[in-house]
Amino acid sequence: MDDRFERVIRQQLRKAGRQFEEAKRAYAEGRSDADGGSNPGAELYDLPTDDDGRARIVCRRHAERRSVTVDAEGRPACFESGHADCEGCAEDVRDGCVETW
Repeated sequence: MDDRFERVIRQQLRKAGRQFEEAKRAYAEGRSDADGGSNPGAELYDLPTDDDGRARIVCRRHAERRSVTVDAEGRPACFESGHADCEGCAEDVRDGCVETW
């Protein structure tokens, strides 16, 4: 019974963490839209952009081309904290060696 209880608690904590990160991301996107849609990370890290000013990067996690906003810390909008591919992508953005298109 204890193992099942621990598993349920862990699942609920993960779910709450994902919801928190999603809300935090939505809040940041809302603030950047209110500021005129600025994308400080694309300019700061000299990334190629599309017509809307979003950075054009290749997602390491899903191996696909994406146009995303990048925050000042070098994290794309699709960034998920704790995921190895996402963490590596953010490091690559900051180091200037992220794959772009």
